[in-house]
Amino acid sequence: MTLQQLKYVIEVARSRSISKAAQNLFISQPSLSNALKELEKELGITIFYRTNKGILITPEGSEFLGYARQVVEQAELLENRYSNAPDLKQQHFSVSAQHYAFAVSAFVRLLEDYNRDEYEFTLRETKTYEIIDDVKNLRSEIGILYVNDFNQQVISKFIREGNLTFHKLFDATPHVFISSTNPLVNREYVTLSDLLPYPYLSYEQGDYNSFYFSEEILSTLSRPKNIRVTDRATMFNLLIGLNGYTISTGVISRKLNGDIVAVPLKVDETITVGYITHKNVTNSPLAEIYIHYLKESIEEERKLL
Repeated sequence: MTLQQLKYVIEVARSRSISKAAQNLFISQPSLSNALKELEKELGITIFYRTNKGILITPEGSEFLGYARQVVEQAELLENRYSNAPDLKQQHFSVSAQHYAFAVSAFVRLLEDYNRDEYEFTLRETKTYEIIDDVKNLRSEIGILYVNDFNQQVISKFIREGNLTFHKLFDATPHVFISSTNPLVNREYVTLSDLLPYPYLSYEQGDYNSFYFSEEILSTLSRPKNIRVTDRATMFNLLIGLNGYTISTGVISRKLNGDIVAVPLKVDETITVGYITHKNVTNSPLAEIYIHYLKESIEEERKLL
C-alpha cells in the first residue's frame, strides 16, 4: 500500500467516477483501475462497487477512506512543515464551525493579513457532528462549537474518542437573534412565553439530528412553529422576513449582520463556546493567527452586548 494509492482512492470517492478521477489525476483509466484492484487485493476488502452509473463506496470502503484521508493529510502537513525549501509558505488552511459570525470575521482578518498570491483556504459552516469529524480526520485544523450542561457529556465523549482537545473561548448567557423590525426588539429581555407567537428557526443536523447535536440550546422544548435551515444566509433572511427567532450566544458581527439584533433570553443557562484541535497535530502558524483573530473578534463584539 502506497501513499499514491491512498490519493487515488480519495479522488475516486470524491469524483464518484473512475474515468473522471483518472482525468483529474492525469493518469489513464486502466492504470487507475489496476491500482485500485491491487490495493483491494492487498487489503482483502472491496472499497468500491462498480456499476453502470458510476461507483458506490462499500461500508468497508467508507471506513478505509477515513483512515486514508487522515494518512494523506498528515503526510501533506509533514511535507509543508519540513520541506527543504526555505521560502515555502503555508498555503492551505481549513476551519469547520457552527454558524457564528465571529468565526467568519476572524477568517476575513486572516485572509487580509495573509496577503499571498496563491492560497487555498476553507471555512465550513456545518453540522455539529461533522465539525468533530473534520478535525478528527484532519480535514480542518480548527473546529468551533459550543457545549452546555445538557450536551456536554455526549459532545465530550465524541471529542475524547476523536483524540481531540476542547479549548474554551468564552461563556455566554443565551440571547435570541431577531430582526431589527421585530416587535420584541426594544425589550430589555424576552422570555420563552414571549416567543411563542413567533417561528423558531434552528439549523438542521442531518443524520445526527439528535437533541445533543443541536446548535441551539433548549432543543428539547416543544414549539408551535418550527423551521429548520441549513445555512446562515437563509436563517437571517427568515428572521427578517417572518419575524422569526433563533437562540445563540448574542455575539454577532454588526458589520456583517446589521439587520439582526441580539436580545437577552431570560433562562438559567450558560453556553460555553470553544474550539477543538487534534492532539497529535501542532497548530500551524495560520491556525495560531486565526485563533488570535478569533479571540479578538469575540472580544470586540462582546463589548457591544
